[in-house]
Amino acid sequence: MLKPDLFNRRRVLVAFLLLVTLWLVAWMAARLLIVSAPLDHADAIVVLSGSATLAERTQHAARLYSEGRAQKILLTTDNQQGGWSRTEQRNLYFHEVATRRLKSLGVPAQNIEVVGLPVYSTWDEALVLSDYSKTNNLHSLLIVTSSYHSRRALWTFRTLFHDGQTQLGLDPVPTGIQTPAPATWWLHARGWQLVPVEYFKLIYYLCRSS
Repeated sequence: MLKPDLFNRRRVLVAFLLLVTLWLVAWMAARLLIVSAPLDHADAIVVLSGSATLAERTQHAARLYSEGRAQKILLTTDNQQGGWSRTEQRNLYFHEVATRRLKSLGVPAQNIEVVGLPVYSTWDEALVLSDYSKTNNLHSLLIVTSSYHSRRALWTFRTLFHDGQTQLGLDPVPTGIQTPAPATWWLHARGWQLVPVEYFKLIYYLCRSS
């Protein structure tokens, strides 16, 4: 029969190992969602919609633009509105907010374009941009989105740009700006809205295409 002290130490050790295992699983789950597809230069940078991470996406896109990665930035619109604008006396649409932020970060207005009709999903965005690329003879796109959205976004665009006429790159925004880091996402309410939910969406997209 184990002595009480030895029994307690073993319980502590088992609990510690269990916590470490759970942490590793959570970290790996988050990391698996993050992918990139390098592309040195593209015909246009595409900023995907997403009001919760709009600031980090526009900032990242403006940086890529300043590096000369593309001479044009394309925005999609989810037809959602943000806060009240005193100067406009109305609620601005998020694509309008994105446009203004890009301009404030040094991107000329003539190099920013809002593409197509309102979209309601990443799938819609890929369809709209596929049509736009064909119509405007674009041969390469560099997609900007948040890290935890990157795997589903890249898979969706590669699926719907199936003809191979447009080269696709993806440069995700690093975590730690508007999204928690992979090592600590489970400590944040925002993390639970991103990582587990993203897996449900990814599974849905995979089933949708089959």
